[in-house]
Amino acid sequence: MLHLRQVIYLGTSGFSYKDWVGEFYPAGLQPREWLSFYAREFKTCEINATFYNLPTPAVMQGMANKTGADFLFAIKANQEMTHRREGRNVCEDFRKALEPLERVGKLGCVLAQFPTSFDFNNKNWEYLAGLRRDLSGLPLVVEFRNARWLKVEVFQWLRRQDIGFCCVDEPRLPNLMPPVAEATGKIAYVRFHGRNKEKWWQYKEAWERYDYSYKSEELKEWLPRIKKLESLSEKTFIFANNHWKGQSITTIRQLQKLLA
Repeated sequence: MLHLRQVIYLGTSGFSYKDWVGEFYPAGLQPREWLSFYAREFKTCEINATFYNLPTPAVMQGMANKTGADFLFAIKANQEMTHRREGRNVCEDFRKALEPLERVGKLGCVLAQFPTSFDFNNKNWEYLAGLRRDLSGLPLVVEFRNARWLKVEVFQWLRRQDIGFCCVDEPRLPNLMPPVAEATGKIAYVRFHGRNKEKWWQYKEAWERYDYSYKSEELKEWLPRIKKLESLSEKTFIFANNHWKGQSITTIRQLQKLLA
């Protein structure tokens, strides 16, 4: 069971992948049964489909029904809220969609992942403040993909706003975020994207970016960082996003053994 010390939740970024059939899901298992099967082993899942399409209350209720009472979801904010940023008018519909998860205590947090082009400047800082207001009352975590946000004053502001900081493991490339371990809210958050630097910027299919298998030695680098995050937060979420062919499943199983 991947629910360690009552505060660390380990899972994968997404669960609905056809290429997991035979790697994780048994052949013949219907897609509508995938989440229930997944929830037998894991106690959390990061839902990325909400980034592409606004969720509905019915879909969220359906996911809640397929998981145990202690299961928590991390829901990615819709791209209208983080990438297009032409208006936050979708926030109200987004909030309503999450109400079924809130009612049964299965909303772990909302993850707002911003693109590399989301640079550190006053305009974007003000946008973040507005997003926090629009999602007031919801546990919120922000993922920056531009290293210029790594500033003491940003961490201090995130703490005042009770916004969690998403730590990442990703390729060591210019302007990308280094493996910083920082917690700025009640929730600490880590995403393992893989270290496929050859395909990070140039790829034919989106999954190529996340085609990476972590070595045990690479994951061990994170053990003291995770210990630090755990000491600074009430809950620590750890998700593996190297999802191609179920590599994220292997990553989380490795981490579970290392942490145990």
